Amino acid sequence: MFSGFINFIFLLMFGWGDISAASNLGNNLISLKPDATKLEITSEKSAVLSADGRTFLQANRADEIQPIASITKLMTASIFLDNNPGWDTVYEITAADNVEGGKLNLFLGDRVKVRDLFFTSLVASDNGATLALVHATGLSEKDFVAKMNSEALRLGLNNTSFADPVGLSEKNVSTAREVAKMARAAFGRPEIRQAASSREYRFTTENGTEKKVESTDYLLFDSADHPFEVLGGKTGFTDRAGYCFVGRFRNDDGQEVISVVLNSQGKNERFRESKALINWVFSSYNWSR
Repeated sequence: MFSGFINFIFLLMFGWGDISAASNLGNNLISLKPDATKLEITSEKSAVLSADGRTFLQANRADEIQPIASITKLMTASIFLDNNPGWDTVYEITAADNVEGGKLNLFLGDRVKVRDLFFTSLVASDNGATLALVHATGLSEKDFVAKMNSEALRLGLNNTSFADPVGLSEKNVSTAREVAKMARAAFGRPEIRQAASSREYRFTTENGTEKKVESTDYLLFDSADHPFEVLGGKTGFTDRAGYCFVGRFRNDDGQEVISVVLNSQGKNERFRESKALINWVFSSYNWSR
């Protein structure tokens, strides 16, 4: 207990945020190594959560509220799964699904299975597909968003709220700490986990048009050799939110964490900083059984 207190004081002195120096995680004990170096990244806000949700291994300005852009889609996907009309249900794209922002993959009159809407929403972060997914449930957008906010409260995300299911509204807000918790819950669902880890998704509309969408998570395409595996993630960007990313990672010993960076300075910088953050966490902590 005394060494844990010393670690805590040391971390406060060097400004690493409110890192949990040691925590009993079931049969695992996580402890900060004595020779751990200082983490340096430029993202305004960040957090790393252990996979079981008990310990924050890194946190910087992690309780400051800000817009979260398309990270919103993780909550949208969760609420959709609770109101899924059936994966093979066919939905026709209408004018009501038209929304500005991002690349268009679906067009007026396209007839698409709900499964394809779901994957296009998460893999490509497609705004129109996301709105169509919401409409396919038969719920109004207002009622759907109300369910998103109710789920946030159920998860204890008191600083998280939503005004739309896509992420364009600056009123879709959260914190780095709560984004990590939200992502942990979302990634716990196999359908979301599969979509978030897919580099691409191919399908054919009921009209006979072949479609291919690619992931906005560039870490899935990273060929560099790392001491960890990228298990998937979700990007987000608006002018107010900045460049954001939340992802799941696993090291060679099978330990998993969820990492969040918010308001990074560039499209690619959020991925570089995520790698730096994960490398630091996996190299700076002892994970003993």
